[in-house]
Amino acid sequence: PFERALDRLEPLIAAARADGLAVETLDLGGGFGIGYRAEAPGLRALVAPLLPRVQALGCRVVVEPGRYIAGPAGALVTEITYVKRRGDRRFVITDAGMTELIRPALYEAWHEVRPVAAPLEGARTFRADIVGPICETADFLALDREVPALARGDLLAVMDAGAYGASMGSNYNARPKPPEVLVD
Repeated sequence: PFERALDRLEPLIAAARADGLAVETLDLGGGFGIGYRAEAPGLRALVAPLLPRVQALGCRVVVEPGRYIAGPAGALVTEITYVKRRGDRRFVITDAGMTELIRPALYEAWHEVRPVAAPLEGARTFRADIVGPICETADFLALDREVPALARGDLLAVMDAGAYGASMGSNYNARPKPPEVLVD
């Protein structure tokens, strides 16, 4: 998308300069993706084809990396309240759900979920849906995930939630927003 944007901006900048206008700054916007499952290109790979073109324009370049920085900076920590089995499916019920992180419910966004305490070497695993406490079909954090044996009271970290948790959280069903904690 940045290359396509430059395809349009280069002639526009040339025309503006031909009309005597000084174009000193080029804002390429934002939208740098996060590699939730390593699918997003690294920042270097994204910038490499743009660099010679931007340098040729002689403009100061501004970018708005947004979630590229904020997303990985935050995790949603949730406590398991119950683990249950229904037929051949297992459910890990947590005290957080779509009110704290709505992206999975809205558009099936994928976030890595991992135990806060590392599982023991060779611990058994099972497939489970990690769901929230609200009686809604969409109240889930992760579906059909391979997880180590988990129990009530265990803590889970839902990764890359920094750009989404607090800013998109809600008080749906009279639930208070969770505390935000800064860790250095």
